[in-house]
Amino acid sequence: QVLDDGRLTDNKGRVANFKNTIIIMTSNLGSHIIQENFESISENNREEIIEKTKAEVMDLLKKTIRPEFLNRVDEIIMFEPLTKEQVKEIVKLQINQISKRLEEQQMKIELTDYAIEALVDIGFDPQLGARPIKRAIQKHILNQLSKQILAGKVKSNENIVVDYLGEGFVFMNKKEEMQKAN
Repeated sequence: QVLDDGRLTDNKGRVANFKNTIIIMTSNLGSHIIQENFESISENNREEIIEKTKAEVMDLLKKTIRPEFLNRVDEIIMFEPLTKEQVKEIVKLQINQISKRLEEQQMKIELTDYAIEALVDIGFDPQLGARPIKRAIQKHILNQLSKQILAGKVKSNENIVVDYLGEGFVFMNKKEEMQKAN
C-alpha cells in the first residue's frame, strides 16, 4: 500500500498519507562482501574496490530480493568507507562540540595537529565507519580530561591544550582570562 498508493490504512480504517514521504530502508545484505572487499582498500585502489563491491552487492540483491519489490525502490545507495581526510574532519567536529560544552564551564580545549592525527590513526577503520572515532575521543580525550578536572589539575578560566608525544596524549594548562558575556 505505501509503495504503490502512497498511503497506509491501519486496522481501524484510518489512512496515513505517504505521498510526500521519503522512505529509507537499510539492510545488512551483502555486508560480508563489503567487509571482505574493504579490508584491502587503500587510496590507490579505492575507486576500483568500491565499484567492484557495488556490483557484487547489487548482484546479491537481485538474487535475494524479489523483482516486484526492487522495482518499487527508486534508488539503492551503498555507503562508501570514510577516507582518512573525512575522519579528520569528523574528529575536528567532535572536538568542536566538546569545546562548546566546556565553554559553558569557562574552559577551552584545543588539540595540536599531532593530537588530531593520533586520534585519526586510532579511530580510522574503513569497515566500521565513524563509531571508532567517538570511542577514541571518549577514551583518550574525555576520560582523561575528566580525571584531570576531578584531580583539580584543570580549573575554570583555563585553556587546555592536548598534544600527542608518541607514547600518549599530554594535557597542558594555559591560564587564560575568558571574557564573560553580560
